[in-house]
Amino acid sequence: MTRQEPVAAGVGSGRDHARQVRKVAFSGLLGTVIEYYDFLLYSTMAALVFGTLYFPASNPATSTIAAFGTLAAGYVARPLGGLLFGHFGDRLGRKSALVTSMLLMGVASVLIGVLPTYETLGLTAPLLLVLLRVVQGIAVGGEYGGAALMVIEHADPRRRGAWVGIMQMGSPLGSLLSNGAVALVTLLPKEQFLAWGWRIPFLASAVLLLIGLYVRLSVVESPLFREAVAAGAARKREPVPLVRVLRKPRAVLLACAAGIGPFALTALIGSHSVAYASGLGYELPDIMRAHLLISLTGLVGIPLFSALSDRIGRRRVLMLGAIGAVVFAFPMYALVGTGSVPAMTAALMTAQVFQNLMYAPLAPMLSEMFGTRVRYTGVSLGYQMASLLGAGFTPMVAAALVAGTGGSNLPLSWIIVLAVGISITAVLLIAETSGRDLRGEPAG
Repeated sequence: MTRQEPVAAGVGSGRDHARQVRKVAFSGLLGTVIEYYDFLLYSTMAALVFGTLYFPASNPATSTIAAFGTLAAGYVARPLGGLLFGHFGDRLGRKSALVTSMLLMGVASVLIGVLPTYETLGLTAPLLLVLLRVVQGIAVGGEYGGAALMVIEHADPRRRGAWVGIMQMGSPLGSLLSNGAVALVTLLPKEQFLAWGWRIPFLASAVLLLIGLYVRLSVVESPLFREAVAAGAARKREPVPLVRVLRKPRAVLLACAAGIGPFALTALIGSHSVAYASGLGYELPDIMRAHLLISLTGLVGIPLFSALSDRIGRRRVLMLGAIGAVVFAFPMYALVGTGSVPAMTAALMTAQVFQNLMYAPLAPMLSEMFGTRVRYTGVSLGYQMASLLGAGFTPMVAAALVAGTGGSNLPLSWIIVLAVGISITAVLLIAETSGRDLRGEPAG
């Protein structure tokens, strides 16, 4: 049995507490929408236009692999962002770190929208594109962990999964908005799309940024963080959060391993499937419509499965998705390979359900694995390292394997089996965290 902590001091009770939790959850939702809209928008454009406009080559496959290389640069930067924002979030507060991460992401995206191409700037253009992608990676690296634990540190222990599920809807909502924006601009004639149409979704992120900042500035700081700061003021200076986390690295290593599977699925279902399906002869509008349905699947699945983890446990939900993903790894690509739009759509949507089952319990589980004064650092480091190892290089590796095997889809299925197998091993080693006292010592 795990001990349930009372409602945090400073939050209030009854209606006041419920109102504050709703406000924090909505702020986290908006922040995550913005971060993932911008981050996933880049992923899609890497598959569609960046290879042509910023990495021109005689071989289209080479251009695509190069474009996916810049995609990987963003994932490489995510752990750095997790460390940077985790440190200041654990030392100075969650709120200020989250406002800064949102601002960085919005500015980087708008600058991508006005960045000249290789034809105008030469080698400077792809270098600047990579730099802005790194800034995006740093920003999203600081967003997720902070947004998740802000919600969790405000919420009732028995409903952490349900509340953080609202925040996690930002991922499919951001994907939905991103895919919707791309679907609209791809209706333009190809020449206009390549000339200026692809820039519109990036410039539109400025509007989302202003709305998100307005809401985020209105929320209060985490009550558990305020308590921890007050308690720590009477003690000697504490070590740097990263040092404290790495003194007992088991928790962060298991957190990272648990997330590799769902992130690999995200990369394959998301950005890589656009390029892969295009190579099989699917029309781009059909692919984008399929991705809109995938986003809608996540919009339902993530909050549902996150709330389910409050009832049956984080581990059971995650394991259910992992087993399903392994079983479906080979049928998924067999269906995509049929050339049938309904079959492709059904395959990707089914895979998305398994990804949601694995992804939805991650935020509450990881947050319950670390103590308050290192929680931002621990969650961000574990989560963002998982994103790097699971998704950062997966589209590039997958594209290279498909090209190197003459178009075979077997390597793609084996990537799923390997990545999800790592997650299964980690989950078997993690004790159930649901309902754990967040004021207690880190769990590992």
